[in-house]
Amino acid sequence: MESLELFQRLGVALAIGFLTGIERGWKKRYVEDEQRVAGLRTYTLIGLLGGVAGLLGTIVDPLAFAALALIFGAGWIAFKLRETWIDGDLSITGAVAGILVFALGALAAVGDMALAAAAAVVVVIVLAFKDVTHGWVKGLTFEEIRSALFILAATLIALPLLPDRALDSFGAFNPRELWLLTIVIAGASFVGYLALRTLGGTEGLYAGSVVGALVSSTAVTLDLARRTKAQEAGAEPAAGAALLANLVMFVRVGVLIAIFAPGALASSVPALLAAALVSAIAAAMLIWKAGREGRTVGVSVLGSPLDLRAVLRFALILSVITVAARLIMHFYAQAGLIVFAAAAGAVDVDAVALAVGGLVRSGLGGAAAAQAILIAAAVDTVSKGVIAVVVGTRPFSTPYALGSLAALAAGVAIFALPGGG
Repeated sequence: MESLELFQRLGVALAIGFLTGIERGWKKRYVEDEQRVAGLRTYTLIGLLGGVAGLLGTIVDPLAFAALALIFGAGWIAFKLRETWIDGDLSITGAVAGILVFALGALAAVGDMALAAAAAVVVVIVLAFKDVTHGWVKGLTFEEIRSALFILAATLIALPLLPDRALDSFGAFNPRELWLLTIVIAGASFVGYLALRTLGGTEGLYAGSVVGALVSSTAVTLDLARRTKAQEAGAEPAAGAALLANLVMFVRVGVLIAIFAPGALASSVPALLAAALVSAIAAAMLIWKAGREGRTVGVSVLGSPLDLRAVLRFALILSVITVAARLIMHFYAQAGLIVFAAAAGAVDVDAVALAVGGLVRSGLGGAAAAQAILIAAAVDTVSKGVIAVVVGTRPFSTPYALGSLAALAAGVAIFALPGGG
């Protein structure tokens, strides 16, 4: 190892300690120097000590590193225990932070400097956001914890146990693939729920509708239509919020295509972008008009999306739709796929996009896949317009239906252009 590289590595080790020391020193800036175990200088020296120990272990003897690590660890823990005894603070975060700085300094000296620096940044972020994370944990409900644990168990325990192959002669039923798709939607639902809860459901009409549409724009539209009927929300702001949900739906479908059916991306994105743009313009006009007239009213859109029944019900629907799509393709080729997309689009456009994505990976052409997904999105848009007319008030349903039809017309026009699909 050349001298310049040695200086660089020791410099990174020093920087790791310095960065952590800034956070630790700032947190205890009102405590006298003699009343705290470590601050900016001490953590900086710990990082450098870790770097020197790592180099000595490599250049001289591994026992040199072990000896320095044991001496530092014993002394550090002893002083931290004394600090705990005096302050009555039972937290071991500071003790762990010092040991991590030493270890990362050693890693920077003899291993991957970039990895050590990145890990140090993570350490400082975790330390700095103590109050935020504590407040977040205190605000969690058991249902939210249970939902998060379900997703983790479904991903880390159940998914690896499922066979990654088709169990039928038609290649339609792949348990691991179907379960993975379910996890993706369940995870998106949970993230959307947490975002909505953070933003505030009763006062965040527009933000709540956008976040709710990450789960289901149809559910958002139905909820808004009912609330206009019950005079819990103004018609124009509710229509604007519903069009924002449409915008999210078009974007969401585009993201699913990019992830699961990239072969259909070039054929479908122009039409989806056109529909999303028109939805955004129509929503902006209604929101501006409602804001100018002071008609904005808060609405709560979602409850917790991840109770066990809901997730398993979606898993069943997704499995049936995916298997049906593959069987229809097997027996009726692409003509059957279009019929399937038109019928299933009224139930769940995401499931259609995911199912068609699986077919693309099995050899379906990009243009045919894009046509099927766009038909599903069009049927979904029309079905939401029908919901708005049947459930909501006329002042809500009329602008929403017009905006939806305009978005649909723009998407169809772009797709119909030469080269558009």
